Amino acid sequence: MKVVKVEIDTAAPADPEASILIIYTGGTIGMAFDEKAKHLVPFNFNMILDKVPELQQFKYLLTVISLDPPIDSSNVTIPTWVMLARLIEDNYEHYDGFVILHGTDTMAYSASALSYLLENLNKPVIFTGAQVPIGRVRTDARENLITALQIAATKTDGHSLVPEVCIFFHTLLLRGNRGKKVESSHFNAFKSENYPFLAKAGVNIDYYWSYIRPHATGPLKVHYHMDNNVAILKLFPGITKPVVESLLHVPGLKGVVLETFGAGNAPTNPWLIALLQDAINRGIFILNVSQCDEGRVDQGRYETSKYLLNMGVIGGADITSDAAITKMMYVLGLNLEPELTKQVLAMDLRGEITI
Repeated sequence: MKVVKVEIDTAAPADPEASILIIYTGGTIGMAFDEKAKHLVPFNFNMILDKVPELQQFKYLLTVISLDPPIDSSNVTIPTWVMLARLIEDNYEHYDGFVILHGTDTMAYSASALSYLLENLNKPVIFTGAQVPIGRVRTDARENLITALQIAATKTDGHSLVPEVCIFFHTLLLRGNRGKKVESSHFNAFKSENYPFLAKAGVNIDYYWSYIRPHATGPLKVHYHMDNNVAILKLFPGITKPVVESLLHVPGLKGVVLETFGAGNAPTNPWLIALLQDAINRGIFILNVSQCDEGRVDQGRYETSKYLLNMGVIGGADITSDAAITKMMYVLGLNLEPELTKQVLAMDLRGEITI
């Protein structure tokens, strides 16, 4: 895949306040309406100051890297995440922060994945996007982009204010691996039900310091390996043995995110117990995640989850499904010993769960 690079000096400053790398992967935010063709086409970022003249009020040096061709977020894969991690690693020393423009459908997956791949991150990596293209009159793209850039550029005592992977969308700054897309037709598309937002943009941007991760003490360490031999098994009343059996016997399967009811409960059908136990005995890691948007898995609290705890299913606490499946890919990609893999899956790695 090719990348196209554009340098933008928003106010031609002799001494810019910040340098930001914008990475456009694709998605609605980077689309514009072509009057001749009468349909949406990828936006030419050479024209960004025409579309977003407010940027000229900043003293930023902006560099835009656009993927060519852009990727619809539904087509994002592990190689996409690894490529983004490498782009940040290659440019880490040259910029104060990073803004990734991304389609909304899989943004929470990508933000979660990047949070794991970028260990000891000390600079902001802010994902944002839009529900309406940047070229339209009533668009959320301009405000999302402007505020994401401000957050990425903000420092205190010479250090980045938000040294983690985040999602900024419609006034709220969320930890990337805590966010979840909840809306497809309104501007408030993302929520973080199990963790407070990190900042809220109104007249000012109000930061909630106690919820932001502290700066790392070690140098940036970038990981490149994720294992996609994983699956999500969502339980539902009436689920049948052949359905569960077929998924748990997918060739090469190594890990399963088990979406259970409430606080981590599952049916006590003997056939389900036997299939799950057999999978664990064959070395498949099973991570228990609640289907509820709020709350947490508490295995053993009810009889219908105690057997999962006893057989070795790993409790996912309050992790989202998006963060859980990408965490499974990341941890399996580390190629650790089985017992250590279980421990790491249950640990809080990047603020994705509350222990």
